Amino acid sequence: MREYWNPEMECMPAGELRELQGRSLRRLVERLYDFNRFYHDRMRAAGVLPSDIRSIDDASRLPFMYKEDLRENYPTKMFTVPNSEIVRFHASSGTSGKPTVVGYTKGDLEYWTEALARSLTSIGVGSDDVLQVSYGYGLFTGGLGLHYGAERVGASVVPSSTGNTERQLELMQDLDVTTIACTPSYMMHMNTVAKRMGMDIRRDTSLRKAILGAEPWTESMRRHIEESTGVRAYDIYGTSEQAGPMFSECAERDGIHVGGDIMMVEILDPATGERLEDGSEGEMAVTMLKKEAMPMVRFRVKDVASLMKGECACGRTSPRLSRITGRTDDMLIIRGINVFPSQIEYALMRMPEVGDQYMITVSRDGDLDHMTLQAEIRSEAFSDKVEDMVRIRSRIESELKKYLNLAVAVELKAPGELPRFEGKAKRVIDKRVY
Repeated sequence: MREYWNPEMECMPAGELRELQGRSLRRLVERLYDFNRFYHDRMRAAGVLPSDIRSIDDASRLPFMYKEDLRENYPTKMFTVPNSEIVRFHASSGTSGKPTVVGYTKGDLEYWTEALARSLTSIGVGSDDVLQVSYGYGLFTGGLGLHYGAERVGASVVPSSTGNTERQLELMQDLDVTTIACTPSYMMHMNTVAKRMGMDIRRDTSLRKAILGAEPWTESMRRHIEESTGVRAYDIYGTSEQAGPMFSECAERDGIHVGGDIMMVEILDPATGERLEDGSEGEMAVTMLKKEAMPMVRFRVKDVASLMKGECACGRTSPRLSRITGRTDDMLIIRGINVFPSQIEYALMRMPEVGDQYMITVSRDGDLDHMTLQAEIRSEAFSDKVEDMVRIRSRIESELKKYLNLAVAVELKAPGELPRFEGKAKRVIDKRVY
């Protein structure tokens, strides 16, 4: 079993890594200034020229990028290469109905796969393993990302995607799966279903490792999963804007190793945007140093974490992120899907029968998250006829599924039935306990 996938990069001294990042940042900024109208204009407005960027210390002079920038430039206005060089598209949920579209060149797919090869190797996954990918395939980045990373390290891949849990458990057992990649909530759900089937994952399968991410989870959830299934659980991190899931904990499980040659991380004061010292918790801003198809410079991810001090006992010198502790916005993560209340509002306001009052409740039924929407119906559309209300409810559920790619249970309310609030309305009740 290989100890490191790319020891030159994973164990590079900190000073050399800073110099490498500085060279990469300069090349990136020069390219964006010359070939990307959005970033050229953003830099000019900030009074910054490519010649001003001499080292990573100068990164703080560069303007931030935000999710809104991607939405306003939908679908491909942010791209820096012609469509002839785009080999794949992925998309994530947008905040007002439109998704965030991400394009990939061959080079982009290569560094994404390289990052995952390092991550998988760091937790001991290699050619002797069978890895079941139970993240969603398709426009969501989770499934295909882990798939190609696992193939790169020589593991056998079971591309089971999500759903059909009983069949997944049968495959896990029959194919001697040693490692699974999925959301933590789905891992717990699989264990519940296994017990119902009379299967004990610890006793009846070869599963020993779980690579879990795409939604918030805590150390207590890790302990619960490990004690109930016998697997060793590892945290993995990534966003669709970066590329997808990329960086994970190593066998020491003391922070998430970030490939510094691929991505530069800053931790900011959310209010001022000032860079914080290592060990201080704040909002992440990421710069993708190798991204070809779509620029990502000082992109404010909204995730809250810290850069950890010191080196890891595994010998890797790469920067390490703490566990993500929250968000600086109102985004919800439901079964690995990003959901903004504004998306729901956008869909509701397109339907003339729906009033302007709604309430979102997120709960956990067993091991899986569920979302319920209560929506007031306008007085002219409200009816005592059951069939009329069923029709309206079905339409709302269908529209939400289209915009969110997620099933939402809808409850219709009469005009004036939902509570009103002085000041900012409380639209979301999250009953989950992590």
